[in-house]
Amino acid sequence: MLRTVTAPSLSSSSSSTCLTISTQNKSYLIPHSFKLSSPLIGNINKSNSNRTVTCNYNPSRRLALFQLGAVIPQSQFLSGNLAPARSSEVTDQNVLEWVKNDKRRMLHVVYSVGDLDKTIKFYTECLGMKLLRKRDIPEDRYSNAFLGYGPEDTNFTVELTYNYGVDKYDIGDGFGHFGIAVEDVARTVDLVKAKGGKVTREPVPVKGGSTKIAFVEDPNGYKFELLERGLTPEPLCQVMLRVGDLDRSINFYKKSFGMELLRRRDNPEYKYTVALMGYGPEDKNAVLELTYNYGITEYSKGNGYAQIAIGTDDVYKSAEAVKQCGGKIIREPGPIPVINTKITACLDPDGWKSVFVDNVDFLKELE
Repeated sequence: MLRTVTAPSLSSSSSSTCLTISTQNKSYLIPHSFKLSSPLIGNINKSNSNRTVTCNYNPSRRLALFQLGAVIPQSQFLSGNLAPARSSEVTDQNVLEWVKNDKRRMLHVVYSVGDLDKTIKFYTECLGMKLLRKRDIPEDRYSNAFLGYGPEDTNFTVELTYNYGVDKYDIGDGFGHFGIAVEDVARTVDLVKAKGGKVTREPVPVKGGSTKIAFVEDPNGYKFELLERGLTPEPLCQVMLRVGDLDRSINFYKKSFGMELLRRRDNPEYKYTVALMGYGPEDKNAVLELTYNYGITEYSKGNGYAQIAIGTDDVYKSAEAVKQCGGKIIREPGPIPVINTKITACLDPDGWKSVFVDNVDFLKELE
């Protein structure tokens, strides 16, 4: 759509420092130094009395520089250039220091399933999770279900996505498993068997210890490691992903995500090394388990596992930290249309996706 607006003259003797563009009930200030050769500026009528500025405007482009009908505050014109709305200023010198003190926690992990009701039944009856909420979005042909062991505002949860008509996904060989802490591994395994579930590894003692672990599969093929522990506030305790360079990944998650390296264990007998990273002790918080298999640098991601969501006080600074540490931003920071929750999405050096979600906005969503 082509829209023409008029503005006062900007003769050389004018004391004004900005060109004013008026459209219906809104006005926009444009500094002299703004380049009117922008693709959004089509033509300037150079008459002495008035200037006519023709703007090429497409209403579907929400992030267009001149979205006529959206307010662009004068404060966003910095040094003669338009700057995106943001919650605070970001500088190279302080953003990585800021990350260390940001209020972060792992919110939920997102992945797709082929049968939502069957998966919910397995998680609630076999793994002891609770169905926290469920929603259907028929206009976009998908449904969501959130499950976990406590409220979403305090606990790590799973977000299951069912896309209409898709009953199977490729999990790939990069995703490893989810971890669940249980008081009695053998009893949980017996329950899974009784409900017709699949056990891929019978209970065995942890090497060098007396506690047991076991592995089971959900109806979609996602693996769950059962770890025998006492009572914990965070039973859904691990997400394991495989990486091609463990030192690189540890450095990335420490600097850009603000995670701590909780422990690192090398297993030369089986030719792999693991590093556990998170925002607090692993017996009280969900953690990211990074696994490096000797000599393997690349993995297939498949199309089932999607991402981890992490809470933050500032998605703009979070995105800047990711950029500085070699990550890739695939969704620039800003609000989601309609619900206005601010997010940013990124890829780590191995291509694993994470989404940072504004803490305040996340709590508003739950309300």
